[in-house]
Amino acid sequence: MPKDMSEDKGAARKRADKARKEPGLEEARLRQQAIGVRLRHMFEEVVNEPVPQDFLDILKRADEKNGPGGEGS
Repeated sequence: MPKDMSEDKGAARKRADKARKEPGLEEARLRQQAIGVRLRHMFEEVVNEPVPQDFLDILKRADEKNGPGGEGS
């Protein structure tokens, strides 16, 4: 086994030992995970919302103003 892989495993083992000794770290990690899950869920909801008609109208007017070449006057 390469030396750097054994060092990685040793570092992971040290972190796990520290987490067991300090339950607050594990609790904080679980809270971070829960926050991440909720943020991803909220983002997904926003991304999947329909585009408001007013905004679509603004885009349509901008396209009409710019003409077929896509350049403004």
